Amino acid sequence: MRIGIQVGSDLKQRTGVGEYIYQLLKHLPEVDDYKNHHFFLYATKTLKWPFKWGWTQIRLSLTMLKNKPDILFIPVHTFPIIHPKKIVVTIQGLEFERVPESYSLSERKKLRFLTKRNAKKAEKIIVPSECTKRDLIKFYKIDSNKIQVIPHGIMCEAQPHTSKSKTRPYLLYIGTKHKRKNIDGLKKAYKILKEKYKIKHELILAGPNKYIDDNKKWQLLRNADVFVFPSFYEGFGFPVLEAQSVGVPVVASSAGSLPEILNDSALLVNPKKPTEIAEAVYRIIKNPELKKELIKKGQENIKRFSWQQCAKETLKIITS
Repeated sequence: MRIGIQVGSDLKQRTGVGEYIYQLLKHLPEVDDYKNHHFFLYATKTLKWPFKWGWTQIRLSLTMLKNKPDILFIPVHTFPIIHPKKIVVTIQGLEFERVPESYSLSERKKLRFLTKRNAKKAEKIIVPSECTKRDLIKFYKIDSNKIQVIPHGIMCEAQPHTSKSKTRPYLLYIGTKHKRKNIDGLKKAYKILKEKYKIKHELILAGPNKYIDDNKKWQLLRNADVFVFPSFYEGFGFPVLEAQSVGVPVVASSAGSLPEILNDSALLVNPKKPTEIAEAVYRIIKNPELKKELIKKGQENIKRFSWQQCAKETLKIITS
């Protein structure tokens, strides 16, 4: 089978969706059935286009017109006007429907149009969580039979594990500054921790604009006392699993897919209540046994997530 994969932009900034595409491309060749198919990657780096607009609908459509694959897999964004009859798409989450106040009106309209278009047109839809599946059914009335839940994997740190360095204790958040990530709520919780509980910890907020080197990210994770992730909604949530992989206890939101991803391996809190976030963090700081228990549960939890398995199930859906 001739399988086209619409990569889109380059993957240098591997956060969220970029990490998903990168890991899929990396692990697909390890799947037994891979050698039975021909793969074509469509990326802005290889399919040159002089404008900032029109790459998908014009440049990629022209490529489809000249040499159309049997199936087009779209792990992100949307499909071109000219495309094969069979389309498989991945929809990460419906954040703009669940927390519309975090998006402008124009953003909501654009995301709703593209996501609904993808969901209606696709022969099969891949989602990373049951939460996203429920949202597709609820908001867009999509047939549940065409939606397949395939959890993402977890990438562990590339460097050999070393003992934690003795630095000033800190709490850590890693992610973007998007409004739905609830940075303001985290800052309010931290203020409570300083004023009410008198903790000595710093709060480090890291993300695409705060670090570039991947090794720096893992160093920050490895040395954190508590990882805090109070997002209003996540379709999956890589950072919480990365924190667990290096033995850091997690306080996370009880919204979106995070309860499904974490189960009982983290303390879950109402993201709209800074006091609740602060109390959960303080429970871990003051209780070494609770911290040890959460670390142990976190290490067990990450065993459920495998990029090899994700790639295997994804290829099965694409070719079925």
